Amino acid sequence: MKWLFFSYSLPTEPSKARVYVWRQLKKLGAVNVQSIWVLPHSTERITEVKKLIETIEAYKGSGLLISGNVLLEDQEDLISKAVIESRNEEYREFIAKCEAFFREIESEIGKENFIFAEVEENEEELAKLKQWLKKIEKRDVVKPPLRKEAIAKLKMSERLFDDFARRVYDRQQVKTKK
Repeated sequence: MKWLFFSYSLPTEPSKARVYVWRQLKKLGAVNVQSIWVLPHSTERITEVKKLIETIEAYKGSGLLISGNVLLEDQEDLISKAVIESRNEEYREFIAKCEAFFREIESEIGKENFIFAEVEENEEELAKLKQWLKKIEKRDVVKPPLRKEAIAKLKMSERLFDDFARRVYDRQQVKTKK
């Protein structure tokens, strides 16, 4: 597989620069392997890292971006495993948030809290889950097993939400007829 290798240095202050660079690298799907950031090769990532280098230079730092292949199989495996674990970590967090969404819906049903405000609130949470999964999938070039579970959890979230919204609608219709 072709990779991008990225290294940078920044002054210790301001610390917000280091945090910003770290966040941008994580958003691009980068993993840190033996003090080198490694990203799956793509034109889009090259463009984004070039912009990041400009930001780093504005903070009086420097960056080095290299494109290439890993020459030793065990090192390729090390990088692949790091990428897979990084995505799985994100998918695990996503799955946990879906499960929290399930519990929230179940709680509202248990309390018979069938009001539109709850539908609206849960609809916003579902939209956040959908957006979050899109971001993870954009970074995901390895498609680890947890990806399928995450997609299934999102589909279950959609079904639970639709069922809850229908119940609220039905309850509101009963009230209107009285």
